[in-house]
Amino acid sequence: MPLYWWILTAIWVVGVPVGVFAFVHAALQRADAYTAVGKLTKPAWMGITGAAALLLIFDSRGPYGIIWIAGIVAALVYIVDVRPKVREVQGKSW
Repeated sequence: MPLYWWILTAIWVVGVPVGVFAFVHAALQRADAYTAVGKLTKPAWMGITGAAALLLIFDSRGPYGIIWIAGIVAALVYIVDVRPKVREVQGKSW
């Protein structure tokens, strides 16, 4: 198998837990923390990260498809932008 196949398979294998982590983290946070940092509401982020996790799990094309890419981008936006600010407001370490 060519190298690019192995790289894309590794991205797919890592992408699924990232999406699930984003959803679980969003679900475990206080609702007021999201509005305190000026982000969308908790139900909105749970919907976004939940949809992202489902796309990452069930899109059969994996990293080859635009829908899968949209799912990983949504999960990464939560992890990189929203999660640190919500953690900071709540004083949590994870």
